[in-house]
Order: sequence, then C-alpha cells, then structure tokens
Amino acid sequence: MKSVLNIGGIQKLSLIDYPEKMAAIIFTQGCNMVCPYCHNPQLVYPDMFEPILNETEFFAFLEKRRNLLQAVVVTGGEPTVQKDLKDFIKRIKNYGYAVKLDTNGTNPHVLEDLIKENLIDFIAMDIKSPLQKYNLFYKGDLNKIESSVAIIKSSKVPHLFRTTFDKELLSQADMETIKQFVFPSQYIIQPCTKS
Repeated sequence: MKSVLNIGGIQKLSLIDYPEKMAAIIFTQGCNMVCPYCHNPQLVYPDMFEPILNETEFFAFLEKRRNLLQAVVVTGGEPTVQKDLKDFIKRIKNYGYAVKLDTNGTNPHVLEDLIKENLIDFIAMDIKSPLQKYNLFYKGDLNKIESSVAIIKSSKVPHLFRTTFDKELLSQADMETIKQFVFPSQYIIQPCTKS
C-alpha cells in the first residue's frame, strides 16, 4: 500500500527528540524552505528523494512497540506540506502515542487545525532568523511565520522554539531579537554543523 504521507525515513528509537519520552521519528519528504546548512537534503530536493516507505509496515511497527515507545515525532522536511498529515496523526493517536510535531511554521492554518483537534502533544518550531533575514531561507509570506508563533504561544500545547546558529548568517544580536520574538516561550539555540 502506498503511503498517504510521503515518509522518507524512520528512526525507530530516540531518547532526545521528545522531552522525557522514548519516541520513534518519521521523516517526511518535501520542504518549502532552502536552508544552507540543511542536513536532510534527501527530504527537501525532489531529485534526491528515495522511494517512499510503506505506511502499513510503519503502523505494524507501532503496534509491536506499544509497550516500549511512548511517542512519535513527525519531522521532515516540513510535515505541514503533506496533505494527509492530519489523518496520519489521527492514526498514530489511535495507537495511544503522544505526537510531537517539528515545523518551520509556514502553514499556520494546519497548525491551528491540529491544535484545535488535540492531535499534537508537543510542538517544536524552528525560527530561522529575525524576520528581516528570512529571505535567506524562505520566499513566502512572513505573516505566516508570525501567525504560527502567535498560535503556538497562545495554545496550551507544550512547545519550544529553536534556532540553528550559523555564524556565517546570524549574529548574537540576531539571536537576541529571536529570543524576544518568542518570549516567554522556551527557546533553545542549536549549534550549526556543516558537512
């Protein structure tokens, strides 16, 4: 059976990607940003996509791990560009797992819908830079980024914002601007490692 979600990869166990939970991670194909330091180009550029993984096998895996795993992290790529994301998360929730969504915040309507339907238990949103530098990563509507931040901050869903600190693109002043943008939410800075 072909996946309703374009699953580009699975990590069967992570102890660090969902706070205080043992989780599996699924990586979705497709992204609407182009980050110079991206570590998953095979999930971003269609000419690098590998065959989509089988959804039936993924859910069979979740069934077998019910008493071992507590959560599933949905990341990418950018999961919110997937048209069947909501139905896919519903199926995960039906197995009793918590769901963490990693997002770049470019589809606030998707976020809002998932939050309203209580389908996500934790959100991590990447803030790429201060808004005035977003053209380095994204050519779309910056109001969508602002809307997503506001939606997440006003939700009751546990969340954090994070930035990959590429010293060639961002300054310490930029990091302070981002910190103020997402205040009072939790904010973490990730080191940038380029291959």
